[in-house]
Amino acid sequence: MTQHSTGRITRRSALAAGAALGAGALGASQAMAAAPGPEAPVPSDPGLGSAPEPLKLNEAVGTTAAVSCVDPYASDIGLSILQGGGSAMDAAVAMAAALGVTEPYSCGIGGGGFLLYRDAATGLVHTIDGRETAPMSYTETQFTDASGAELDFDAVVNSGLSIGVPGTPAMWALAAEHFGTLPLGALLEPAEQLALHGFVVDQHFHDQTQENAERFSRFPETARVFLRDGRAPEVGTAFANPELADVYRRLRTEGVETFYRGEIGAAVLAEANAPSTVAGREVQGSPMTAEDLGSYVPVLRAPTVSQYRGMLVFGMPAPSSGGVAVGEILNLLEHYELRTGIGLAQLGETDYLHRFSEACATAFADRNRWVGDVADVPYAELLGDGFAAERAEIMRPSSARPRPILFGWPDGDYTTTPPAGAAQQEPYEGQSTTHLNVVDQWGNAVSYTLTIEQTGGSGITVPGHGFLLNNELTDFNFVPVTPGVPDPNLPGPGKRPRSSMAPTIITDAAGLRLVVGTPGGATIITSVAQIIAGHFERALPLVDAIAAPRLSSRNDEDGEDTDLGLAGSPAGRGLTGLGHHLAPREEKDWIGNASGISREAIGLVAAAETVRGGGGAARAW
Repeated sequence: MTQHSTGRITRRSALAAGAALGAGALGASQAMAAAPGPEAPVPSDPGLGSAPEPLKLNEAVGTTAAVSCVDPYASDIGLSILQGGGSAMDAAVAMAAALGVTEPYSCGIGGGGFLLYRDAATGLVHTIDGRETAPMSYTETQFTDASGAELDFDAVVNSGLSIGVPGTPAMWALAAEHFGTLPLGALLEPAEQLALHGFVVDQHFHDQTQENAERFSRFPETARVFLRDGRAPEVGTAFANPELADVYRRLRTEGVETFYRGEIGAAVLAEANAPSTVAGREVQGSPMTAEDLGSYVPVLRAPTVSQYRGMLVFGMPAPSSGGVAVGEILNLLEHYELRTGIGLAQLGETDYLHRFSEACATAFADRNRWVGDVADVPYAELLGDGFAAERAEIMRPSSARPRPILFGWPDGDYTTTPPAGAAQQEPYEGQSTTHLNVVDQWGNAVSYTLTIEQTGGSGITVPGHGFLLNNELTDFNFVPVTPGVPDPNLPGPGKRPRSSMAPTIITDAAGLRLVVGTPGGATIITSVAQIIAGHFERALPLVDAIAAPRLSSRNDEDGEDTDLGLAGSPAGRGLTGLGHHLAPREEKDWIGNASGISREAIGLVAAAETVRGGGGAARAW
């Protein structure tokens, strides 16, 4: 079975793909409504086994509209929405719902996310914060025992304590109402049909399931829905989820109120409060209440904005740290050039990656200290030239600074020596997330990253409903990162945990230039920044910038720079010579799977991963 293709898809072949979608995963509503479903709610439809899997194409060029993400079913649905006259937001919501079917371990209605939307007519960029929230009973010491010691991390992950109030359904409703042209019910129908009739299991889905099989087996409902006799579904077989299809049907016909104040919400609450487990594997429940669930509200926020090479970079504000950290990395790269007089385009690969590593470690030091779901995040200073110039002074052109780098002081005074910060360790953040991009025929654009935190979230499936609940609250720091230093990411009542999700939109005087994002936990920030730098500084085509070897320096106290594809290369050996400690990762341990859309002279270029995660799915017309 084809896992990915390195071919280019043209306008003609994209239209053909859209037509195939109409006869395949989307289908005619009447035909699919008439198709017989399973007699019992078992998530398997053997009849789909002969259906071809949509192609995973890593680059698509068109002149009208484009989509890109990890999954071909979702991309085909998005393209079909656009070709039918829908808007970028319409396509984004429909794609996200489809990803909840085909990427259930990375996202879904049991989780949350962050979205950027650019209105082409006004040039304004809006954001939607659909991040999960902590119950109102949570305090700063929620994840410590009576002695003040941290609770066992894995035990918290696989329990109700990790579950935040899901934001995704309310986020979709808000997005459709404020920025879409089609009703939410119409946007969820393709995903409903996909869940009902199934998709072809690929290697990536099989591997993710198998790697979590033991954990899933602790929860009978999760094992029933996602495992086959304790193992992952085989590659090439069909996977349907009729219970999730029914949830989508109810959201379409009853509205998202049923999730927050109705029968679905009651099921979510009951399972979070008292997770169903196999004998001998009892886990702690969540103190979440009906009021916590019923009072959830997604938030429209102003984006972060920074300048880069004469362009504007729009990102997500807190509780995401993506907008601040990506913006600071790009600012530092420019100020390294001003300081040394040598531009990134003039550097060899080793020196370029050295500068990139130093910028990333510095930005992470600053985000860990200053960014979280608190009222006083100093955005203007963190993204300003004065702070970037001051922080650029610590960069050594020919050697790596010892890690962890001390955090800086975005206090507005950059003429005197700043006070010494602290060297803080890098907190944990789960890596299972997914991302999608859309540009429509009017030039409106969406960059949307959605998640349930780590692969499989909490591992807890809502009985009879076919979706996993998140473990997002483990993105809080369990204890202060540094004793005596304020920590903006401690848990609290109704608080949203800090994230590294970094959906990004870049514009210039002529309009849209780039829409980009990726999964990957804390590596999201470094991956997005490296794709941007590779595309604009190193003149790589977007698909090559996405596929390039990655370096992720997150200011770890052990001084390691995570790398994918650099170890043993000339650049890797050069970095080691400069004092960088490379920590290679295998493909299966690297959650990247980035995607984006750029506006070029030839039109819209949609791009996705070529190999990572089995490759991605770009479409354009």
